[in-house]
Order: sequence, then C-alpha cells, then structure tokens
Amino acid sequence: MPEVEFLPDGKKVVVRAGVTLLEAARQAKAAVRTRCSGGLSCLMCKVKVVGGSGGLSEPKQAETAKLGALKEQGYRFACQARVAGQVTVELPEDPLKAAVRAQLKRQQEEEELW
Repeated sequence: MPEVEFLPDGKKVVVRAGVTLLEAARQAKAAVRTRCSGGLSCLMCKVKVVGGSGGLSEPKQAETAKLGALKEQGYRFACQARVAGQVTVELPEDPLKAAVRAQLKRQQEEEELW
C-alpha cells in the first residue's frame, strides 16, 4: 500500500491507492488549508511534491491550467492529486504562523542591537 509523508512535520500515513493527497493529509492529521473540500475552486490546497512524484496521478487539464508555472516547480493541488505509490510532500507554512515568526525574528534582531 502507498505511503505518504508530509513535511515539515514528518507525519506518515499508509493509504489505499486512489485517495487524494487531501484525504491522506486528513488521515495523517496534517494541516492542509482548504475551503471547498476538494472542488478545485478555492485553490488553497497547494502542496509541493519533493519526492516520489511518480507516486501520484497525472494532473488533469483543469489542475494544470490553474497551477500554471507552479506545476514546473513541483506543486500540485492536494484535492486533485491521487496517490498511487510512495510520495513525500511539503506543506506550506500557515500565513499567520509565518507572520508571527517573522515579527518575532525582527524583535529579536532589534533587541540584539541594544
């Protein structure tokens, strides 16, 4: 059975072939942002395939069109990519967490100046 690893947390899950990356993420309790629950309408569930891209279904025309140049960088929509084998994907950092982390880093740098 195929295994999916979600980075940066390293969560792994064994799934049956044919499930979407979004379903696999839910099984692994890995946070993938989405609003449409798989309809390819919110475009929020982008993930970067960093290993085993052959372990996913080929993107359909609608997904390819919506990804544009991101497809060449290894991105897929988790609601569309179906698991067929071993694959490792990187989940984007939550924008709020990224903003907080950046602010904390700036504060730390300012404190070092004093």
